[in-house]
This record gives sequence, structure tokens and C-alpha cells, in this order.
Amino acid sequence: MTSWSSENPGSRAFVDPYAVHPQDSAWTAAARSRDDIDALLPPPDPAQRLGFTLDPRDQRRLALHATLTAVGVPPMPEDRAAIDQISALPEDVNEVLQRWLRHTV
Repeated sequence: MTSWSSENPGSRAFVDPYAVHPQDSAWTAAARSRDDIDALLPPPDPAQRLGFTLDPRDQRRLALHATLTAVGVPPMPEDRAAIDQISALPEDVNEVLQRWLRHTV
């Protein structure tokens, strides 16, 4: 087996992407036949939703993540411990904190 060398000009292949005409390409014909794949999905059926609820602490944690992201301060991975402690606070404290974040930033 011979090794490949980038200094050997004979080992390089050059492909001009503009040299191929779309009507000569089999790929574009295959892509055109599947244009209907990009149709919108139907709305979800509420009867098929999973029947479980989140723990209130998890709901507050997700709401805090969403609020921080909405005001332009996306949480970093190292913020997880602080967010977990804040979400352990009572619900009314968490709501006040989120309201404060939305109005100050």
C-alpha cells in the first residue's frame, strides 16, 4: 500500500461544482420528487399526551430557565446549583423573582 502525499500534485482531485448542470444531475431529480416531505406537521392530539405532571420544584426550575433566557441571560451549566437552590424556594418567592427579572432587564 502506498502512502498518500499532499505534495504529489497527481494525488489531488479537483471538482468544479459549477461544471455540472442541474438537468444532468440525478441528485436534483431525486430531491425534486420528495419536495412534499417539508409539509407542516398536524397539530398534536391532546388525547395522546402523556398523563404525568412535573414536580412543582421542577416547574419552577424550568420557568426560571425560560425567564432568564427570555430576558437575554441564558443560564450557563455552572449556574445549575444556584438555579436548583432558587427553585427550592416557595412558589410565591419564585414568582416575585421572575417578575423582578422580567422588569429589571
